[in-house]
Amino acid sequence: MAGAITHDGPDTAEERRSGPLIITEDAELLDDLLRLCAAAGARPEVHPGLPARRGGWETAPLVIVGDDAVRRLRGAARRRGVVLVGRDQDDSGVWRRAVEIGADHVLMLPDGEQWLVDRIADVAEGVGRPALTVGVIGGRGGSGASTLACALAVTSAREGRRTLLVDADPLGGGLDVLLGGETTAGLRWPAFAASRGRVGGGALEESLPELHALRVLSWDRGDTVSVPPQAVRAVLAAGRRRGGTVVVDLPRRVDEGAAEILAQVDVGVLVIPAELRAIAAARRVASAVGMVLGDLRIAVRGPYAPGLDDREVARLLGLPLLGEVPHEPPPRDGSVPPGAAARGPLARFCAAFWERALAEAGDRH
Repeated sequence: MAGAITHDGPDTAEERRSGPLIITEDAELLDDLLRLCAAAGARPEVHPGLPARRGGWETAPLVIVGDDAVRRLRGAARRRGVVLVGRDQDDSGVWRRAVEIGADHVLMLPDGEQWLVDRIADVAEGVGRPALTVGVIGGRGGSGASTLACALAVTSAREGRRTLLVDADPLGGGLDVLLGGETTAGLRWPAFAASRGRVGGGALEESLPELHALRVLSWDRGDTVSVPPQAVRAVLAAGRRRGGTVVVDLPRRVDEGAAEILAQVDVGVLVIPAELRAIAAARRVASAVGMVLGDLRIAVRGPYAPGLDDREVARLLGLPLLGEVPHEPPPRDGSVPPGAAARGPLARFCAAFWERALAEAGDRH
């Protein structure tokens, strides 16, 4: 590949925006950049200098400029999302050239390959605001955390949001069972045990079982009860990149895998039965979770022990109160998931939670 470099562009402007704009005449560098685009699942548009077509420079979601092309870009309109790529680690002049074209980042290959693949993949997936991620954890065993996690996910999906429900407790029996979908085709956690680096958000979504208008990442009934922390981190990050909401049913122990998840959780919900022993157990759970998660709130389940109400439970634990989780008896045949009755008390509780949480997330952004 030598001489003037051309690349057959996509047929429509919408397709062109799905990949980065590459500007270089360095054939060796272009080979590397095309390889990285292929790894990220993106189809780039390639030019030796500023694109002749109107808006090509201004509207590209990401511009990757070879160090050889800087002189051909002088005078171009300043814009964000420009990466200057070179190879000479000892060339201090690259920073001056980056300033000349208004580059946001300077990258040297091969050291920066993984970072660049991630940026290109973000572009290919049309990344916007990451999903609002809610972790639900029981203050003690049998507190109903899995039921609430399912109800939150079902309610979110019913309201039209892209929703992913993640079962992070390998000893919990599988949330797909609670949703009545244990035989539904799709991948479970063990299939991702060997994941390294970045996982494609679109590919992840398409590979998972779809139940009640949401995607579910659950455990199977095999012997695998752990996934390496780096795989957990990559899979959850992929799910969050798609936007919408992610609900995670968390284990009560904070191991390396759980810590990776907690680091990506926006809001934690600690479900506590209104009993003195449950409060004592929840205090230990809250202490461990609070070391990683900054926003932890409590939801209380009745019936109440003498002298307790939901506000008193919150006071004893020193945590913000979401309210009392309504009791909703499960159907006898297990065919209807928690929160499926839109006018039921549990669904109303979940809808109020999402309204408040999404408003708070919007204020933060």
